[in-house]
Amino acid sequence: QVQLVESGGGLVQAGGSLRLSCAASGRSFSIDVMGWYRQAPGKQRELVATILSGGYTNYADSLKGRFTISRDNAKNTVYLQMNSLKPEDTAVYHCNAILTRPYSTTLWGQGTQVTVSS
Repeated sequence: QVQLVESGGGLVQAGGSLRLSCAASGRSFSIDVMGWYRQAPGKQRELVATILSGGYTNYADSLKGRFTISRDNAKNTVYLQMNSLKPEDTAVYHCNAILTRPYSTTLWGQGTQVTVSS
């Protein structure tokens, strides 16, 4: 069974930076898309960024320029570098992976809390 484990969340002041990591572990799997989503209190989960295995990236328009997604395919790990953080970035950040092997399925991590103080 493949699992996603996030790390790197925490409390940071506005203007600061954080780097989130999400590692996939298990046996004999392949991942096509990895990404990050976030959910703030009282709001729906929203896309932050995604990255394909070949490196193509997609970002929420409002986050372009401040957030950078990257991926290490050898480690089955996706990263999210978040700069110039704002209080409105406060949310639970969830890692997402779309597997193609052993079968097509979508996995979610448990989430990591990011809190930005003003």
